[in-house]
Amino acid sequence: MPATPVQPLTLEAFLQLPYIEESPAWEYMPAWENTPTGEPTGQAQQKPMPQTQHSRLQFKLCEAINQVGEGDEIACAFPELRCTFGDRSIVPDISVLRWERIPMTPDGDIMNKFNSYPDWAIEILSPDQSANRVTANILHCLKYGCELGWFIDPKDRSILVFRSKQEPIIFAREDSLPVLAGIDLDIHVSQIFDWLKMKRIATS
Repeated sequence: MPATPVQPLTLEAFLQLPYIEESPAWEYMPAWENTPTGEPTGQAQQKPMPQTQHSRLQFKLCEAINQVGEGDEIACAFPELRCTFGDRSIVPDISVLRWERIPMTPDGDIMNKFNSYPDWAIEILSPDQSANRVTANILHCLKYGCELGWFIDPKDRSILVFRSKQEPIIFAREDSLPVLAGIDLDIHVSQIFDWLKMKRIATS
């Protein structure tokens, strides 16, 4: 695994690094510590490797959203999509894009690069991940036009929901969760965490 760069660097220099798309992906964000005036203030940081609970929730959420959003060409959920905008390059666990904002070629193929914000950003906290850094990514998305953010904490069995210009709200247990407007998805917190329970198939 490459060592995390310790010197500040520019966004342009970060995007030229040869390993940023390796798994797990690297993100670029402002350095939290002070740096001398005039020097680049960004740093590259690698996301933690997803563990089983994280992977399960990510897969099931993408599946649930796409079942109701993709067929009617309303929205589509993308896991680990690099979003570069506002002097950051982040990789939310799930980025939901409204159909008209999905970059496509004239032939209808999805284009590789997405240089904008997700309409709905979903982050799933990993055990070794900084909650503040994950929250900062969601707040950055909201600042630039994102409509909705979910911050899922599997250990706490709760979901912190962010909306633009509103106070964040914690949802738990049987609370019905807000979703991106236009997506016909009725989902409760308990349903999401029930996905962590694996059912055995009875055999004769």
